[in-house]
Amino acid sequence: MGTPETGAAAGTPAAAAQHGDRHANWLELFFDLVFVALAAQLSHQLHGDPGAADFAVFFALYFPPWWLWANITVSANLFADDSARHRLLMLSGMLCLAVMAAAVPEADGDRAAAYALGYAGTRLVLLGLWWPATRGTGPRRVPRWRPLTYCLAAAVLWAVSAAVPSPGRYVMWAVLIAAEMVLLLTARGTGMPRDLHTGHFIERVGLFVIIVLGESVITLVSAADHTWTVRAGVTGVLGFVLLAVLWWSYFDFGSASAEMVFGAADGRTAYFLARDIGGFLHFFVTAAVLCMAGGLATAVEEAGHGHLPHGALWALAGGLALYHAAHAAIALRYGRPMRSVAVWALPGIVVPALVILAGDHLAPWLVVLVLTAEATAHLLYARFVGRRRAARGTPAVT
Repeated sequence: MGTPETGAAAGTPAAAAQHGDRHANWLELFFDLVFVALAAQLSHQLHGDPGAADFAVFFALYFPPWWLWANITVSANLFADDSARHRLLMLSGMLCLAVMAAAVPEADGDRAAAYALGYAGTRLVLLGLWWPATRGTGPRRVPRWRPLTYCLAAAVLWAVSAAVPSPGRYVMWAVLIAAEMVLLLTARGTGMPRDLHTGHFIERVGLFVIIVLGESVITLVSAADHTWTVRAGVTGVLGFVLLAVLWWSYFDFGSASAEMVFGAADGRTAYFLARDIGGFLHFFVTAAVLCMAGGLATAVEEAGHGHLPHGALWALAGGLALYHAAHAAIALRYGRPMRSVAVWALPGIVVPALVILAGDHLAPWLVVLVLTAEATAHLLYARFVGRRRAARGTPAVT
């Protein structure tokens, strides 16, 4: 997780040594499928010419299911279980998320109650996953106050919000999410087991990135199907190259960085890294890709026009800028010096910003070409740095 140049300070590889190989199981992969539908619904909201309100709704509706996914992932990581009870809880969580996905198009209107009740249901699922850990003794025991406040109380309040008329309902959602973040940040890991399986966690986050990249490819294909012209085809091919370059950069370098950093962390440090990088910062990474998916679809559909709508420029170019900014934050969290991060982060943010400013004078295919060129330069720079470090006998990712 991260960018080609993300790295960490040296440490003792304690966390990685605590576990053998472990990978996502079939139930976790099945669970992820509901997010394919959710990603499609969310990215579709940014097709065309979205305004500031549309972007605000997008981020507001994306965070609760993302945060639920992060919580479910940590739960499955800490409490490996293949019992019928565990399976039924996970499948129930899928159903609740499916309700939320179906409600997304009108979640700021007629379907808001369904969205709120769906999220309330996911908190009850989390309660069921965590409650067995409150029994017994030892380092794996979780104090009961944690699932009661973090899961049960949240479920009740989200359910109550379904009956609150708007706009009070949305204010209540914002307060609940903020309270959850405060509870998580101020607890400082109190009551959390210290045996996070880092390899499994990194794999799960990487699989989610694959989901949003895959949804972007599906969006491109669908847009090309509706606009079968040469210009649309060229724009679609350039968009695919952009997504392929982002995949290459992320999984060749970002995952390797995460494995090194998490492997050098002790149990407590690994928990905070998982919270900050896997929970908070990857929200922006994945949201950025979904924004780009919406913008790319519009670029294909508008390939025959003179320029892209302003909202589509913000979704596409702004999404790439957000993607780089999130990775820059990850690099800094890993302990990289600001100067080394700025070398690749500033061009990654400035170039898309310039594209937005000049968007009225650029054809859709040219917008995608410039952004693809920037992402490709980023990847080539990472490969150059990696080869140079390898020649010096230092780790390729540090």
